[in-house]
Amino acid sequence: MRYRRLGKTGYKVSEIGFGAWAIGGDWGSTDDKEAMATLHAAVDAGVTFFDTADVYGDGHSERLLARLRRERTEELVVATKVGRRGPLDPDTYTYDTLRDWMQRCCDNLSVDRLDLVQLHCPPTDTYYRPDVFEHLRDLVDEGFAAAVGVSVERVEEGLKAIEFDVVSSVQIIFNLFRQRPAELFLGRAHEHDVGIIARVPLASGLLTGKYDADTTFADDDHRNFNAEGEAFDVGETFAGVGLQRGVSAAEQLRARVPEDATLAQFALRWILMHPEVSTVIPGARTTAQARDNAASSSLPPLSEDDMAAATWMYTERIAPAVHQRW
Repeated sequence: MRYRRLGKTGYKVSEIGFGAWAIGGDWGSTDDKEAMATLHAAVDAGVTFFDTADVYGDGHSERLLARLRRERTEELVVATKVGRRGPLDPDTYTYDTLRDWMQRCCDNLSVDRLDLVQLHCPPTDTYYRPDVFEHLRDLVDEGFAAAVGVSVERVEEGLKAIEFDVVSSVQIIFNLFRQRPAELFLGRAHEHDVGIIARVPLASGLLTGKYDADTTFADDDHRNFNAEGEAFDVGETFAGVGLQRGVSAAEQLRARVPEDATLAQFALRWILMHPEVSTVIPGARTTAQARDNAASSSLPPLSEDDMAAATWMYTERIAPAVHQRW
């Protein structure tokens, strides 16, 4: 495992992290015993950065990570997100509400201070409210969190967020199917010494190559109930490209994958080719997935031909559906 600096947070974290949404809920049934085994396998493989949220299983994901910390001696960085427990309205993000949300996260994670607290995809207008970020600064000064970040849906939101000095990291969807952040945002964030957390790196599993156009998902899996954006932003599910388009494009990439790697590892390594990225947070629900994700850090750099093929695939097959939307 290789490690990178997470912007001005001061943390040095594994370049392959762990996204803990799936072990909390909205990805079908969960099993705590298997979830804990998966988390331990990730740490064994060198993972030191874990991302969760207060709404993942209504705090269940956070509580599993608290248990992981009790059972390990390694220095782990746990980031959580707040802001989706109330109405998605900029007026919701008051000092008192933010403090209450952060205190609940502290309780779930069994800590006195959060390593990194992130606004969880708030409405776009929130980024034009300096008072919200002043509240976050006050809460850092009062010891509720060591650092503040944001999780965004759109490049526009990320560009606005990094104007606030209190923002130390931005979590953004960045993968082979969502390449727009590389045009401008990654460079601008680097200039501001803001760490980049690449989320949805496997496009909800499309970039694992395990699915076909006829694959179905459980009723409580967001790849079923949010396929058209019914529950939250459709860009969170299959990176907004849709199952059929994504399956076809993923199959096209398979020929580029080295013999000793998987399509998922190729996709993760592509993200790591961008030095502005601090860490990538694929989810995992089995020990094998956790180990395979971590192993992508050890793959050799992709060739110029591989990178060119990825650009061509995106430009021709994916960009017309997603590029200007997010």
